[in-house]
Amino acid sequence: MALRLPPLSTLRLFEAAGRLQSFKLAAAELAVTPSAISKGVQALEDWLGVPLFVRGTKRLTLTEAGSAYLPSIRQALGILAVASERVPGRPARRSLALSVAPAFGSRLLLPRLAAFRRLHPDIGLAIDTNRRQVDFPGDGVDLAIRMGTGNWPDLEATHLLTERLVPVCSPDLLKTLGRIADPLARLKAASLIHLATASDDWGTWLRGADLGMVDPQRSLAVDTTDMAMDAASRSLGIAIGRLPFVQTELDAGKLVMFCDPVVVAKTGYWLVGLPDTMKRPEVGAFRRWLLSELKSTSE
Repeated sequence: MALRLPPLSTLRLFEAAGRLQSFKLAAAELAVTPSAISKGVQALEDWLGVPLFVRGTKRLTLTEAGSAYLPSIRQALGILAVASERVPGRPARRSLALSVAPAFGSRLLLPRLAAFRRLHPDIGLAIDTNRRQVDFPGDGVDLAIRMGTGNWPDLEATHLLTERLVPVCSPDLLKTLGRIADPLARLKAASLIHLATASDDWGTWLRGADLGMVDPQRSLAVDTTDMAMDAASRSLGIAIGRLPFVQTELDAGKLVMFCDPVVVAKTGYWLVGLPDTMKRPEVGAFRRWLLSELKSTSE
């Protein structure tokens, strides 16, 4: 008996629109027009007989039916993608789709990519710096660089580096507050810069330094690593720098260590992917190269 399936092309359009919550973003990702996404989704809705989206004037949201349907479609498309890669005799694909955190991508990966291109000019790279944690294989990503403890079920994880936390500030601010001998009193006299995406950094460092909690006179909260380091370099306060990410600013003298100690973070960065993906030659080449490049940052 023949399977009763909706038009398969519409499923890809629906998956992208549902994942991105936008016809416009889905169109950009799939290199089609927003109108094509809208018409494809409408055709799928007509076939199913139920609406999959609530189309607001400024926002696109999944209906209850759409929310229930999307995970299964993502899984099914992922299975099709993996099965296609495994077809015997198919030419090896010499490209990698990589998901990476913005700070890692801009501060550690991008400055080194020219060396990888020289070694492997035949391997293409597509880099996604969206903050969300991607799904394997549903999001079409081969590898991800994730921060954590390395425990992701069904994925193979290779440890890349462990971060070290240190309070940093501008040389001028250190000169102003350096007259205060007691580290805790010095911190209380300053403004602390908090990074929203790493909200426990100050707590982790204070516990590692065996200092009590700080109730500063002022505080500043920002949402990116670059903004936190820029604010610190402008004498707006003290930030928790993560080595090796802040090493460039320290070497240039834009930032200095505010006080000891350097505290090892509980989490690290890992290269993760499906076990079968890790067996691909181009993945092995990228992993070996990245481990070699990052070795000096952990020494």
